[in-house]
Amino acid sequence: MSMLANVILTVQILAALGMIGLILVQHGKGADMGAAFGSGSSGSLFGASGSANFLSRTTAILAAVFFVCTLALAYFGNARPASSGSVLESPAVAAPAAPDAGSAAAIPGGVAPGAAAVPVPAATGSGTAPIPAK
Repeated sequence: MSMLANVILTVQILAALGMIGLILVQHGKGADMGAAFGSGSSGSLFGASGSANFLSRTTAILAAVFFVCTLALAYFGNARPASSGSVLESPAVAAPAAPDAGSAAAIPGGVAPGAAAVPVPAATGSGTAPIPAK
């Protein structure tokens, strides 16, 4: 399946580059005004109607190919093996063991064994400290 995903990705990149090139080659809506006054492309390669029909149809086809490749890559990217099951069914990861009591004195601000613990103010539920009164 990896080979198929690589082929689809290659087709998608080529379609994207083709769309970029075709969009940059196309004339804007204001370019048709000059053709009405004699500076148009009536004798061009694409005929009297100009290149608008050919380029816009080719751009639409490349856009459809790009869209289908995107959907196919999304499908292959989310496909999972049938035997994997749910994430909730996997075993839980054990938390690291708590340090022993002797190592608390080595931590700056830690409490040595047998010493009285310093009370820590409780945090508020909203994550903000209360405003002191004047």
